[in-house]
Amino acid sequence: MGAVEQAPAQAGFPAMSIAQAHALLNQPGSPFEVEEREIRGVRLKTWKNAPPTLRELFAATAQWPDRDHLVYENERVTFRALNNAVAKLAAQLAADGVRKGDRVAIIMRNVPEWPVAFWACVHLGAIATPLNAWWTGPELEYGLTDSGAKIAIVDSERWERMREHVDACPALTKVYVSRLSDDVADPRVTRLESIIGGPNDYAAIPAAPLPQTPLDPDDDAVIFYTSGTTGKPKGAIITHRNIISNIFNAMNAQARAFLRRGEAPPAPDPQAPQKAVLLSVPFFHATGCFAVLCPHAMSGGKIVLQRRWDVDAALPLIEKERINQAGGVPTIAWQILEHPKFNDYDLSSLETISYGGAPSAPELVRRIRERFPQAKPGQGWGMTETSATATSNFAEDYERKPASCGVPSLTGEAKVVGPDGRTLGPDEVGELWYRGPIVVRGYWQKPQATAETFVDGWVKTGDLARIDEEGFIYIVDRAKDMLIRGGENIYCVEVENALYDHPAVMDAAVIGLPHKTLGEEPAAVVTLKPEMHADEQELRHWVSQRLAAFKVPVRIAFWPETLPRNANGKIMKPELKKAFPDAFG
Repeated sequence: MGAVEQAPAQAGFPAMSIAQAHALLNQPGSPFEVEEREIRGVRLKTWKNAPPTLRELFAATAQWPDRDHLVYENERVTFRALNNAVAKLAAQLAADGVRKGDRVAIIMRNVPEWPVAFWACVHLGAIATPLNAWWTGPELEYGLTDSGAKIAIVDSERWERMREHVDACPALTKVYVSRLSDDVADPRVTRLESIIGGPNDYAAIPAAPLPQTPLDPDDDAVIFYTSGTTGKPKGAIITHRNIISNIFNAMNAQARAFLRRGEAPPAPDPQAPQKAVLLSVPFFHATGCFAVLCPHAMSGGKIVLQRRWDVDAALPLIEKERINQAGGVPTIAWQILEHPKFNDYDLSSLETISYGGAPSAPELVRRIRERFPQAKPGQGWGMTETSATATSNFAEDYERKPASCGVPSLTGEAKVVGPDGRTLGPDEVGELWYRGPIVVRGYWQKPQATAETFVDGWVKTGDLARIDEEGFIYIVDRAKDMLIRGGENIYCVEVENALYDHPAVMDAAVIGLPHKTLGEEPAAVVTLKPEMHADEQELRHWVSQRLAAFKVPVRIAFWPETLPRNANGKIMKPELKKAFPDAFG
């Protein structure tokens, strides 16, 4: 770790406090040296030695031209081949008129074409705008029109979903579609393969220089959509500094874990054996893009893709590709641990099983340690507005405090704020606020929502939390009316509105049912209008025609009268748990 000195090993854990570890990591000349900068009028701690933009980060891939970087079924893409495809697609997008600041929508499952599109946008200075591949046609139309995307790069499944909505997207001039089985008559549509071929063809593309568009650390790089309390997604505007700071936060957390146990963090070694990750979360999530794709490009890692998470396929992949890192959300960890064929495969390569994005049981830590004695468990907390992970709890700290989502990095700050705006003391519960260079600059074309959420560099998270004496954060509940199903945010009002649209529904409310692996699942309680009839199957089908599948209530109960409300007319959702006695006891 450069100038970081070895910490003397001590009996017991921890060998030093969080503050002491951070002080060691912040020595002059260290990769984790911190400096202060004014960013958009706010003084923030930033990583002094971080690459300035994603272009410099991507340039590191030149060290390992012949390493496999992307593996998907029978397709393998080396770093050299990736560079070839990125340069070719970037040149085509430039010929299409894409300029710095233009939005390019990426709407695909996890396939090798996704990173090619992302890095092509980066080098042009275009704003990559990944949209949720689970969205319905109307939801994709909203994302395309709200962002004003000029170009869309999609897979064939997403094209079928959005083709009837293209005419309603006036800014959209061209759509590149991959893996089409039939020709498309629409003149706006071009097969992506006609530009770059299929993934196994990238190596044959002649090498060409990448665009050198002038870029600044605080230029906009990505727009990721996150649901809002009104049900309408908001586009979080994420800069180069946001993304790279997130990567350094993760590296800082790992180095801190070494110091906490009394060991020196290992020095970076470009010639070390390649690390491999099984990507089990979508690229269109901040975690998949910022916490997996970008750092594994910088470090020369291998990313093994699944089109969608499939634990039956994951176990042989871990064995075959010698996967070192797996996880994503607690669902994935549970399914690996409890798979009936767990002992049929050699999973000894796994070094880290980490997750976030959904509530997790402390029991999961114990199970990981039983099954993988050599692996380090970890979890974190973050949100799209913090460019993925904002706090980390790793290794021994996680085993010691499994209910905590950890502490911020050297550049991050967290506080708990009461209803009166007062900063609360240790173990007092209030709203969690976070500040640091990973906090996005605001919401796309939504100044009011931006002003309500971001204050003097702080993001008001909407999560209720407490912070203990050591600085470890515990998420208590969510202030926003939202639940998380296996890492997917579901805002209850959106589902409730879909139910209210049914002609037989008079009253509706959505709550979360606890689920061992997904964290929670949506369930609805409805009151029907007098003399009207509808059953559970009909209402679930009704919602499925309007919203993505993960938002559809898994159960719907019928309440015999108007739903219980308080004096202000707000539905008392805790009362609705009575409708599902088998779930809540």
